Amino acid sequence: MNPPPAAQIRFRFQKLEVWHDARRLNLEIYRLAGKFPPAEQFALTSQVRRASVSIAANIAEGSGRNSDKDFAHYLEQSYGSAMELASHLFLAGDLGYVDPKLVESALEQINGVAMRMAALNRSLNIKTSKVKI
Repeated sequence: MNPPPAAQIRFRFQKLEVWHDARRLNLEIYRLAGKFPPAEQFALTSQVRRASVSIAANIAEGSGRNSDKDFAHYLEQSYGSAMELASHLFLAGDLGYVDPKLVESALEQINGVAMRMAALNRSLNIKTSKVKI
């Protein structure tokens, strides 16, 4: 799943490599979650898929906002969804729902997407007024 040719780019987020990475992650997660037991269809399977979809969706939504500050907020939401997804996958692995190698592969992809999101967020150069402890 590569970025489309420039003539086919309709939306700002299509230019972002991290969004394309998140789309590839979605595909892997949907395949992986399909291996979960049927009893998990409305529980962990659903949670895993929603967290995965949320990553790309928040990147896209943030890119459509009017300010870098708003975009940064959505990138943080997306990062949070990536961490949620990783936690769910650890549980799926602990429960033996999928091969540990598949879980590890997905966790590596999540880590790569998370690092790209963090780098993009830093590049926005938003100053925060967080309290230092």
